[in-house]
Amino acid sequence: MKLTEIQDLIKFVAKSGVSEVELETKEVKIVIKTPAGRKNETQVVYQQAAPTQQYIQSAPQQVVQQPAAEVKATASTPPAASGNDESKYLTIKSPMIGTFYRSSGPDKPLFVNVGDEIVIGKVVCIIEAMKLFNEIESDIKGKIVKVLVNDATPVEYDQPLFLVDPS
Repeated sequence: MKLTEIQDLIKFVAKSGVSEVELETKEVKIVIKTPAGRKNETQVVYQQAAPTQQYIQSAPQQVVQQPAAEVKATASTPPAASGNDESKYLTIKSPMIGTFYRSSGPDKPLFVNVGDEIVIGKVVCIIEAMKLFNEIESDIKGKIVKVLVNDATPVEYDQPLFLVDPS
């Protein structure tokens, strides 16, 4: 199954309002789950089928995958911080679990720095999950105030990555 077909399936499931879809072929098994109450967030579990000629059965590897075209950072207000007045800033959060990278390669320039102006759709970082590199785009406009994660470190789902001043 091609990546574009998977992306189309994700879009269809998100629009249809179904909470879970499971598709299985000889080569792959795909499970798409949409969390209750969250319309735009979709989780895809992509599972390779174990080869039938293996004598030793091993557990199939699960890959949580969100195609780059579907990945968007979510914006929300962070909880009140002690000491600093960070409540006026918006937060760009990680849409997935993976490894956070500030640039596309070690010798490449950083996507954004503190003080940079960002617009909706600008790539702010990459999150690598199971050898898939997903560009994270901003869905807010503003100025980067603080980078909350070190380069090449693991991040969790919904973990704050950047503070953005929307004014």
